Amino acid sequence: MTAVFVDTNIVVYAYANDPLKSSVAEAIVSATPVLSTQVINEFLNVARIKMRLDLATRHKIAHNLLHACTVVSLDVQVVAQAMAVEATYQVSYWDALVISAALAAGCDTLYSEDMQNGQVFENCLTVRNPFVRRSG
Repeated sequence: MTAVFVDTNIVVYAYANDPLKSSVAEAIVSATPVLSTQVINEFLNVARIKMRLDLATRHKIAHNLLHACTVVSLDVQVVAQAMAVEATYQVSYWDALVISAALAAGCDTLYSEDMQNGQVFENCLTVRNPFVRRSG
């Protein structure tokens, strides 16, 4: 069985009114992926500031995610690995935290719109942009 981790932007699109991306993101999030406390925190911030969702709606969504998905906490090991990932792969520290949480959960796929599609971390975690159409 493969484990899938989702970055914040996928969660945001799942609850946004974007005709091109929402249905794809909804399908990914409804499959109960792995995410981290960072993803929940970032979603709550974006939902408040950019999406302008009211408090009750934001909290209901976060509560549902916390109970439906596997949630990785950012502990000492994840933070230490994030620093190593940042140095090794030259990614932002915030992306390194997401990558490290995905690695800690044993995920092999990381859905993100913001990271480089197809990039592989630690020979086992591949970034996939679900909004990129595959040719062929």
